[in-house]
Amino acid sequence: DRCVVWAGVSDPGAAYRLLLMMQSANAEQLEGFEIIPAAALASVIEHIPGTRAVLSAPAPWNILIELVKDRPDQIDPAKLAAALLEQALAAGLISDAVIASNEAQADAFWKIRDSISEAERARGPAVQHDISVPVAKMADFIIAESPLVEAKFPGCEVIAFGHLGDGNVHFHVKAPANIDAETYYRKHAPAISEHVYARVVAHYGSISAEHGIGQAKLDTLRKMDNPAHLAAMRAIKAAIDPKNIMNPGKLVPLA
Repeated sequence: DRCVVWAGVSDPGAAYRLLLMMQSANAEQLEGFEIIPAAALASVIEHIPGTRAVLSAPAPWNILIELVKDRPDQIDPAKLAAALLEQALAAGLISDAVIASNEAQADAFWKIRDSISEAERARGPAVQHDISVPVAKMADFIIAESPLVEAKFPGCEVIAFGHLGDGNVHFHVKAPANIDAETYYRKHAPAISEHVYARVVAHYGSISAEHGIGQAKLDTLRKMDNPAHLAAMRAIKAAIDPKNIMNPGKLVPLA
């Protein structure tokens, strides 16, 4: 069984406090906790057919929550959601919330979240970063770094969203309206990514989260990571794969 909830919050800090409250009440049944800014929601509604706003009044930030029941001894997810939302409203953590009334509505909520990247591509080019920071610092990272990036690269817009429960941030920097995609990616993207990754490291995070290092981020990893850490990675690679036949040229920047 599952219950999917859409809620509105004032800022990422309120979202983090809501996460802590829900984890404290019943962490094992909290399956998903996604943070979505109003700008990302607006893009989806504009560009993805069949999507619409969930809340009656727009919220600056939106939270998508999924609660599950995997064992007979666990609480019914819908009852758990109702109790948690009542507590959140009383604490002033959320402005409004909607509990999906059926599977179709639950899937519709998730479709919004899953369509953000597609909707952004329809709006124009963006430098996309799949990064992670400690869960306790994710809200602070979004709040502090988004305006700094927009100030350092005038005309750009930051869209930050992702899995608040595990610290994974999709940190996208959209191009100014007057720059074509080829120019943006060639002339501006490297400097933007270098700045973003440096700030991630300053927040004790990782330059890659769910999409890995691969080949595209090898040079960035070489520049950003601790030399001792890189040496350990090379030693482990050499020990288990002395002939370098396992996924060669990826993940580990070799000497």
